[in-house]
Order: sequence, then C-alpha cells, then structure tokens
Amino acid sequence: MATIRYLVNDVDVVLSFYEAIGFTLEARWGPPFAMLKRGDLTLWLSGPGTSAAKPMPDGTIPQPGGWNRLVLEVNDLQAVVATLTQMGMRFRHEPLKGPGGRQVLVEDPAGNPVELFQPE
Repeated sequence: MATIRYLVNDVDVVLSFYEAIGFTLEARWGPPFAMLKRGDLTLWLSGPGTSAAKPMPDGTIPQPGGWNRLVLEVNDLQAVVATLTQMGMRFRHEPLKGPGGRQVLVEDPAGNPVELFQPE
C-alpha cells in the first residue's frame, strides 16, 4: 500500500480527472482535501487551506506541477487517452514506446503529471 499527496488549486476541478482514470472517492474533508483510492494506492488531493499548502519558513509556497509523477498501469492506453482527450486534458507528449511498453504523460487539471503505462 502507498499514499501519494498532490497539491492542487481546486479539489473539485481535479476529482473528475482522477475518477476517469479509475480512482474512487474515499473521504472528503471540506472543500480543500479529498482522499481517493485505486487498488492499494491512496491519493491525497490537497488544495489551498490544507497544511501541505502552507508557506515554508523561507517563504516558498508549495504548488502543483513538476516532473515527479504518479505512474498508473492501464489495460488500454489508447482508450484512456481518448477519454482524457475528450475531457480536454493536456498531454505533455504523444504516447511513446519504451522498453517495457507504451506510456504517456498527462497533466491533471492542476498541472500535476500522471504517467499512464501499458505494459507489453
């Protein structure tokens, strides 16, 4: 079992994205926080007002984005890409083939990268 926390600008905006890729809502603690589940993975979505979004002692403000990412295995990459394309999601590149299968990086509505991977 693993837990990952992603910072988001608006929890309500990103929920449908994660539901479209197989997550279910487990808990909602007011507008700024949601816990989602997919198999043994728990994803915490932390919006403004959560402890994870508070400024650091040096003034740095945590924000979504970056290149570290959640990797999710999917059975049909093409179908998932089609669904997310219809939802208007932004892809960082076209699906590509690597040594173990095919993958693509898609951003959730807050800009956090999610790698969708279909093994060969």
